[in-house]
Amino acid sequence: MAKQYSPAAVEKSWYPWWEQSGYFVADASSTKPAFTIVLPPPNVTGALHIGHALTAAIQDTIVRWRRMSGYNVLWVPGMDHAGIATQVVVEKKIMRDSKRTRHDIGRENFVKEVWKWKNDHGSTILNQERRLGVSLDWSRECFTMDEQRSKAVTEAFVRLYEDRLIYRDHRLVNWDCVLRTAISDIEVDHKDIKERTLLKVPGYDTPVEFGVLTSFAYPLEGDLGEIVVATTRVETMLGDTGIAVHPEDKRYTHLHGKYAIHPFNGRRLPIVCDGILVDPKFGTGAVKITPAHDPNDFDVGKRHNLEFINILTNEGLINSNGGSTFEGMPRFKARVAVVEALQQKGLYRGAQNNEMRLGVCSRTNDVVEPMIKPQWYVNCNDMAKQALDVVVDESCKKIEIIPKQYTAEWRRWLENIRDWCISRQLWWGHRVPAWYVTLEDDQLKEFGVYADHWVVARNEEEAQSEANRIFGGKKFQMTQDPDVLDTWFSSGLFPLSVLGWPDNTADFRTFYPTSVLETGHDILFFWVARMVMLGMQLGGDVPFRKVYLHPMIRDAHGRKMSKSLGNVIDPLEVINGVTLENLHKRLEEGNLDPNELVVAREGQVKDFPNGIAECGADALRFALVSYTAQSDKINLDIQRVVGYRQWCNKLWNAIRFAMTKLGDNYVPPTNLNLDSLPFSCKWILSVLNKAICKTDTALESYEFSDACTAVYSWWQFQLCDVFIEAIKPYFMGDDKFSEERSAARDTLWICLDNGLRLLHPFMPYVTEELWQRLPQVAGNLAKKDSIMISEYPSAVKEWTNEEIENEMDLVETLVKSIRSIRADLPANERLGRKPAFAVCRTDAVGDVIRSHELEISTLASLSSFEVLAENDARLATCLVNVANEHFSTYLQQAQGSLNAEAEREKLIKRKDEIEKQRDTLQKKMNASSYQKVPKPIQDEDVKKLDKLLQELSIVEQAYENLEQH
Repeated sequence: MAKQYSPAAVEKSWYPWWEQSGYFVADASSTKPAFTIVLPPPNVTGALHIGHALTAAIQDTIVRWRRMSGYNVLWVPGMDHAGIATQVVVEKKIMRDSKRTRHDIGRENFVKEVWKWKNDHGSTILNQERRLGVSLDWSRECFTMDEQRSKAVTEAFVRLYEDRLIYRDHRLVNWDCVLRTAISDIEVDHKDIKERTLLKVPGYDTPVEFGVLTSFAYPLEGDLGEIVVATTRVETMLGDTGIAVHPEDKRYTHLHGKYAIHPFNGRRLPIVCDGILVDPKFGTGAVKITPAHDPNDFDVGKRHNLEFINILTNEGLINSNGGSTFEGMPRFKARVAVVEALQQKGLYRGAQNNEMRLGVCSRTNDVVEPMIKPQWYVNCNDMAKQALDVVVDESCKKIEIIPKQYTAEWRRWLENIRDWCISRQLWWGHRVPAWYVTLEDDQLKEFGVYADHWVVARNEEEAQSEANRIFGGKKFQMTQDPDVLDTWFSSGLFPLSVLGWPDNTADFRTFYPTSVLETGHDILFFWVARMVMLGMQLGGDVPFRKVYLHPMIRDAHGRKMSKSLGNVIDPLEVINGVTLENLHKRLEEGNLDPNELVVAREGQVKDFPNGIAECGADALRFALVSYTAQSDKINLDIQRVVGYRQWCNKLWNAIRFAMTKLGDNYVPPTNLNLDSLPFSCKWILSVLNKAICKTDTALESYEFSDACTAVYSWWQFQLCDVFIEAIKPYFMGDDKFSEERSAARDTLWICLDNGLRLLHPFMPYVTEELWQRLPQVAGNLAKKDSIMISEYPSAVKEWTNEEIENEMDLVETLVKSIRSIRADLPANERLGRKPAFAVCRTDAVGDVIRSHELEISTLASLSSFEVLAENDARLATCLVNVANEHFSTYLQQAQGSLNAEAEREKLIKRKDEIEKQRDTLQKKMNASSYQKVPKPIQDEDVKKLDKLLQELSIVEQAYENLEQH
């Protein structure tokens, strides 16, 4: 074995061997109980980030543990086509390469370009995840737009439509003018604006003004005066189709049925004040009716049959009557131009600060427009009720959400659900399986104008047949809806589609419902709830039994990770290590503006002055999983990862030690004679049992941080720090320890074998490397070929020995007490071996301590150790420490080197501390209200008081011993 652990050397070859050996592949015909999990499909555009690493680390820990625990484990990898994100990336590439837009090359050629890009780059992130050691079943890898998944999407749409759960309607949507599509709420960020504010908007050279309420007047027909309206988006007045007046506003109610005249196109605008259109929350006054609604206005009612025309596009404003002074003008330039024109016409009535929330697209940073557009919707009411009940209704509960606090958020979302807009005006994605039928005798020929002319079908042939049935005998033409479906629709089907639904496959019969869904809490509604609704509606059952929501990762200071702050952590840079220079280089290759780049570089210098050391995948995984106890956020400190990298070296050295002690011809035992084992061997097996139970229980309850603590504590503080040190005297060559040496070898092998298997789900690479080096058991008990297909450790009842553990607790307390004395010595006096003593409070404790003088001398690095009577003269030349109520410890000093006065001062200080605690406790127990305290607490207080009194007695005796000096 190499003298030092090297992550790169250990991790370079195991993964290909695991994969080629078929260890990751599930068997649909297996009789083992199934355990299924799907990897939340990362975007095809993506590169590995720290959030992916957290997901991979947690899920692979679960998967490897379940596989070793005897389950038929299926972990399905997949990739999401990421409609908007991918389209944006490819559009930018085409523009960069050929200075053309997607409209220049056409839809068919553009889609070909996206597929080409996907085939060239689409597997990047999954290949990166291999570097983390994830044991995914790559034989079942899927893509949300491959043939089987596309079939599932079409089938789902058709079935939901046939069940009258999908319909088409005109509604208000979030419209992105850069992407020219409706976007979902999750893709909209909101900026709170308090007053007049200038903001940079994509496509505009100068900042745009927001937070202003502009008032202007419409002249009334027949010289009846004017009516004043106010809006935060004055440019939308070009498409105004009417004016509504609050029915209680006496200034204007007499104008009901009259008309205003549009100042720029002469259109007659009807004035209504019958109360149908006005929501009282907007107060009295007049508000304009416009196709592109102002969020500060109201939703237009349809009973007035007012004209709805979308006038806002990225290219500019288009007037509904054809021809306009402002035609072709970008919307925010039109905002300025319209105000100027209103001023020139004498219709401008001023502006004032207006507090508002501005919607901004998270992908393009463009200001989102609220617009009325026809879209496809899913009616979620009944499905949401069912999805809520299976989580919160004990009579039909099928899903557990972990941590429990997110159940309240689940309730909040589903009790206030709105119908789901599932269509997008993109070219990349699943084409909506709906065709519009234009009849030869239709009066209006515009696409989509008649709501009852749509047919939904699985393919064009089926659509033709359905249209013939509906419009029998009539001549018509069919055109498929150019829109595609929201990416969340296909990803919402993921637990179904990855298992072969809608076909009745062996995988679907064996592995659905899946066992657990693990993901970030930020998409609890947008993905998790939709999977539950669609799974129950289409799959006949919930898609998973548990939902585990991991925290969001922030930097060590608690800040959200941002390229502009320079605190983004690339997991591959943690695994492989990276210099500060290369961290800067990554920033410079991004798209930060010069000012942001300066801030980001400074942030990197502060956080990573020496770059990031090579940590390896195992250390990164263990750190991430151990962090999961931190509420809903993880403040990731890279130094903690570095610490686990150093811990891997400790594991490495433990195995190297074992190799030298076991010898070349060592044969592991088939069983152990527990009665004949030395004390330290009995103890390490007993605490190993506890570590196994704690780890298993913690994993079962998804308390991953507790599981990490249980494994780490046993390896670090019990095996390495105590057991391996305690058995070293057995290997010093003295024949008197031959039996102990043999027992220690066997116990050491059992501990390493079990300990590595216990740790494997968390740290797969280093455990495989070290486990393969352990000697093999012969015969039918021979090891499996890989640790990952070996059995996960289970407790051995016979190993548990509470008496032995209690004795070792006394030993460890005594050793720590002696080490504490040594730590106070000058640096040049700490290393030498010296005699040490203990004075015990009771004979029983004294007998236990005497029986372990060898272990104490070894662990405390003493030349000798002895239990003395409390009046022994040798104690007067010793440094003293009161360990607890059971004993005090003494470390002998060279003649004349003891500073007795300093030792007495320490004891007086300790005595004062104990007396203060005693007095506080006695005052509490003597209070008149103490009788109301529950008896278990009173009993505990009695024990505390007794402990303090015993410690006080030991301190006083130690003081007397020093007085003799």
